Amino acid sequence: MNASIKLLDLEPAEDDLLGDVLAGLAATPKRLPSKYFYDAVGSRLFERICEQPEYYLTRTELEIMRDHAEDMAQALGPGVRLVEYGSGAGLKTRQLLKVLQAPVAYVPVEISRSALLASVGRLAEEFPGIEMLPVCADFTQRVALPEPGRPPRRTVVYFPGSTLGNFENAVAVKLLAQMRALVGSGGAVLVGLDRKKDPAMIEAAYNDAAGVTAEFTLNLLARLNRELDADFDLSRFRHQARYDAVKGRIETHITSSCAQSVSVGGQRVEFGEGEAMLVEYSCKYDQADVERMAASAGLVVERTWTDPSDWFSVQLLAHA
Repeated sequence: MNASIKLLDLEPAEDDLLGDVLAGLAATPKRLPSKYFYDAVGSRLFERICEQPEYYLTRTELEIMRDHAEDMAQALGPGVRLVEYGSGAGLKTRQLLKVLQAPVAYVPVEISRSALLASVGRLAEEFPGIEMLPVCADFTQRVALPEPGRPPRRTVVYFPGSTLGNFENAVAVKLLAQMRALVGSGGAVLVGLDRKKDPAMIEAAYNDAAGVTAEFTLNLLARLNRELDADFDLSRFRHQARYDAVKGRIETHITSSCAQSVSVGGQRVEFGEGEAMLVEYSCKYDQADVERMAASAGLVVERTWTDPSDWFSVQLLAHA
């Protein structure tokens, strides 16, 4: 590990894949946790999803960061300790770190130690003047931040990628409230959120013509076959992503195409024809939604940046 990188390993509890899966399959309706999408195969497939022409989210948020990062840096001010939830590939983070005024430290929080060190290692080479303080932890839980070498003027949580939209509203509000407590009264939250728009466009993003998203979703079953000795026949299940305009979200399911019995961890699980397992929400927001959600967490929207088509937004939230 690079000597300039000071890892704080909070030793997050290891996932109970079998327990989580069996609990989800015993629920009515059945569900599987979306956090298990991202094994090595799933992570590679997600990178391919981001390259699909229908998947506007990543390229649009990158466009916003390229066009407005300097304005964001002005709004955040000098001497920022930048805390990022989830480490990812770091493309959007680079745009911000390039233009921040004398940032005190970069503190990525990520549950996967290997992904965390790989990401921060790349950024440390590019930004040798910024103190790197990675934290191996589950960001959905309360996290204690490491102290940088010099005191920050303010702490900012950066949460890109519309990842907040993968949580149901009550959980998203709770997470925002935790961010509010983490950054303190002078701090801020910078969060990427997908906009409500033409339902056909939204659905196309999660049902690309090349079938990469379907392959990504069904890889979850392949992972259970590999790691839990399950016997899902992937040809008997299909990916299904539909936009619920009333709830303002994509609901992604894996649906059984026939009545069948599957073994998982030595237990038999019965599926009816057409029976669906919920695997992910992807919530979309208009500005009123964002303001209500922020207010519920004790925050207020200070600034909003969007692309020219208003497909996506980056929101700056501060203590109310």
